[in-house]
Amino acid sequence: MKALIVDVLRHRVGKDERAAKPHDWFQAAVLSVRDKIIDQWFASTRRTYDEGGKRVYYLSMEFLIGRLMRDAMSNLGLTRDVENALRDHGFDLAQLEDLEPDAALGNGGLGRLAACFMESLATLDIPAYGYGIRYVNGMFRQRVDDGWQVELPETWLAHGNPWEFDRRESAYRVGFGGEVLEANGGVTWRPAEQVEASAVDTPVVGWRGARVNTLRLWTASALDPLRLDAFNAGDHAGALAEQVKADSLVRVLYPADNTPAGQELRLRQEFFFSSASIQDILRRHVQYHGDVRSLPEKAAIQLNDTHPSVAVAELMRLLIDVYGLEFDEAWDVTKATIAYTNHTLLPEALESWPLPLFERLLPRHMQIVYAINSRVLREAGRAGMSGEQIAAISLIDEGGERRVRMANLAFVGAHSVNGVAALHTELMKSTVFSDLHALYPTRINNKTNGVTPRRWLQQCNPGLTKVIREGIGDAFLDDAEKLTDLNALAGDAQFGERLAEVKRANKVALAAHLKQVMGIRLNPDALFDVQIKRIHEYKRQLLNLVETVALYDQIRSHPERDWVPRVKILGGKAAPSYHNAKLIIKLTNDIARRINSDPSVGGLLKVVFVPNYNVSFAEKIIPAADLSEQISTAGMEASGTGNMKFALNGALTIGTLDGANIEIKDRVGDDNIVIFGLTADEVNEKRANGYNPREIIEGNRELRQAVNAIASGVFSPDDPDRYKGLMGGLYDHDWFMLCADFDSYTQGQRKVDAIWQDEALWRKSAIHNIANVGWFSSDRTIGEYAREIWGVK
Repeated sequence: MKALIVDVLRHRVGKDERAAKPHDWFQAAVLSVRDKIIDQWFASTRRTYDEGGKRVYYLSMEFLIGRLMRDAMSNLGLTRDVENALRDHGFDLAQLEDLEPDAALGNGGLGRLAACFMESLATLDIPAYGYGIRYVNGMFRQRVDDGWQVELPETWLAHGNPWEFDRRESAYRVGFGGEVLEANGGVTWRPAEQVEASAVDTPVVGWRGARVNTLRLWTASALDPLRLDAFNAGDHAGALAEQVKADSLVRVLYPADNTPAGQELRLRQEFFFSSASIQDILRRHVQYHGDVRSLPEKAAIQLNDTHPSVAVAELMRLLIDVYGLEFDEAWDVTKATIAYTNHTLLPEALESWPLPLFERLLPRHMQIVYAINSRVLREAGRAGMSGEQIAAISLIDEGGERRVRMANLAFVGAHSVNGVAALHTELMKSTVFSDLHALYPTRINNKTNGVTPRRWLQQCNPGLTKVIREGIGDAFLDDAEKLTDLNALAGDAQFGERLAEVKRANKVALAAHLKQVMGIRLNPDALFDVQIKRIHEYKRQLLNLVETVALYDQIRSHPERDWVPRVKILGGKAAPSYHNAKLIIKLTNDIARRINSDPSVGGLLKVVFVPNYNVSFAEKIIPAADLSEQISTAGMEASGTGNMKFALNGALTIGTLDGANIEIKDRVGDDNIVIFGLTADEVNEKRANGYNPREIIEGNRELRQAVNAIASGVFSPDDPDRYKGLMGGLYDHDWFMLCADFDSYTQGQRKVDAIWQDEALWRKSAIHNIANVGWFSSDRTIGEYAREIWGVK
């Protein structure tokens, strides 16, 4: 390995050892590891073709893959070799790893789940392609200026990406607009504009190199990138207009859709990557298997949430217009091939598009959607469904502005529709898809999410991994459910002490990192209380903050009490157009500024908002967390995967009976998790029967003082009215039940204090958490998809 890295440094990076900088050595190390991957990648692909088996195609708008160097080395068993080789040249591998940028291909749990699934597909030796967009600037890079979120372009590709390979031969034209004409007894779509989608491939390595699969991301270019006549005529900007338009498709993840132009770009992006992916799948199938009618036998297409739903209409179009199938036959092939994962019950995430926009951009697909809708509504009529039920099932929302319902399109165009946690799946049946479930009662099933234990235990927490191996051996490295053997050591004081030493070392490391990037000093012996996730009102960062203010008041008012020192760590990004989410970030920083500078609370309470939270930051924070905040309004979080990562690393959870918290509770036991608040049924009952948050606020002294302090400008003296509207929303409607759950949440936090003060009890609970969440491995989840949805071995 040492010789290989030097050879690569000289002949491919083009640097002599004496002149090479750290980034040159990093590049050489990556390319050396990549060379090892390529042979296995080719072998995996050849084996798939030789066996003629079924392949999985995973379509997702996000793949939050993070840094790949450590992942690849660990899964191939090369970490020690690379470490030693670089050490001989005077470099520390961990320091060089920090030079790798985070791939800006996702936002939160949806994208990270897709990345975990890709790794597990390779680990389980299942042939698979992931399909998405190669975003040049991704979500955005978050900077915090005077407490406010500032969105900046994420420049992760500024110095190239050594992991990717251009596949110029895999290029497809994607059209927009135009008209549909009758020709030769059929129809032909003549788009008004076209762009070319070109593939860029990244290898995804499974555990122990079992298989290397492909993440294929699409980049866009204009068919005529430079109009030379316009350029020579002096219209230099106009000459590049078509290329700029194509570039916009792959520039930013989730462009703000609060304007008509933003909505159009979102729809263009979704169709662009869905069309290129479906064309690629069909091209490969015909090349190796012939007739498209056999597609369901050789391909399983999984839609990761509602974003790629237009793939249903695009597959139908290609089967009918290009490959000559009759509508009924094409519909049978489409349904047998496609499956759909729903990740949320939030109405804004169940995408719908204004019908005029959809028809203008995709006129042929609009025809197909109407034809599908006609079939579905006739089925509903024959089933005796009411007019109200038929209206709810329809792919076209006729209420107010007519819109195309993409979630309904995905549902009817799939043979399987799955939720991602037991509660979420049941709520799908009774809420957003209740009428579709009545028409197709066997279609909805559950596949509880999981996380890869390679990245989220072995790689991010090597100290804990070492202690576990010493305690129960190595079997859990290959099967995370073997972690249950740790239950026998829960009462072992010596083992608990070793785990506590690892946790403190992780907290020291995180504190040092935060001091370096933020200049804040943290006490590693305090309880590290963490809530890191996308900023959204339903995730209730605001509940955490209001309770923090109440705790701050209590500490100041009762210094004689035995308070547990706490460090509150929050992080996450708010959508650029989401005003209240951005205001919550500002409030977090305003509260932190006041509390952290107040000598009256001493070292008892600190608040930190970590800027630009991403996968790499999570890998530092999660191993150091003592308490995991999973406090969404019950019935609104589909699953969550952060809850699984924290528990796997020995953090206790405080949470509602929401998403996968319920299943985590069932696994770890009631004594090892702190549950509070209303259930999903109780939330619905309160909303239906009238809910008076004002009465709750006025009747709870701690809540009233905290809300009034925030509303009156105590934490925003420069703008006393800054949070008046945010707090007024709690008085007036409080849709997310913050006030209803406040007292229960406060009691839960004091229960956490009591457990923390009993050192042996805390360690025992932490061990039970680690021991019993191996079931939440993405290997288990993917195994269920393979057996029960895809029909692959």
